[in-house]
Amino acid sequence: MITHQDPMHILLADDDEDDRTFFSEAITELKMDNKLTLFKDGKDLMDYLELPNIKLPHILFLDLNMPGKTGIDCLKEIRANTRFKDVSVAIYSTSSSKKDIEDTFIEGANIYIKKPNDFSMLKKVIKEVVNMNWQFHTSGLNIETFFFSI
Repeated sequence: MITHQDPMHILLADDDEDDRTFFSEAITELKMDNKLTLFKDGKDLMDYLELPNIKLPHILFLDLNMPGKTGIDCLKEIRANTRFKDVSVAIYSTSSSKKDIEDTFIEGANIYIKKPNDFSMLKKVIKEVVNMNWQFHTSGLNIETFFFSI
């Protein structure tokens, strides 16, 4: 069970090393009480999530376009496993394709974020998304509120 007394446990799966670095630096600069775990691809992420005694993340930022096991592959596996029902999944992608947005919405992601091009905007997006009231956000979720814009 996830409680708010725990540090925010955040996962990021992204094959782009620069994007992982910028994300990590943004989290550090925000000085949030968190534990960030980074994965270079979908396979490493899913291998980690399948470990029996891991502490489940509060939120998982998931890149769509990764080689091998894609973000959509990971999302389908995550949503097929009831163990992860309370994990919020934020799609974090350079794509703003309507098809990608609709597919990830249908597959059960909680929010879709287009990767910002600028570091200060990245910090703002992370802060907003991490501090979001997920129970409220997901209770009224529809395709219009799914695509996050700031």
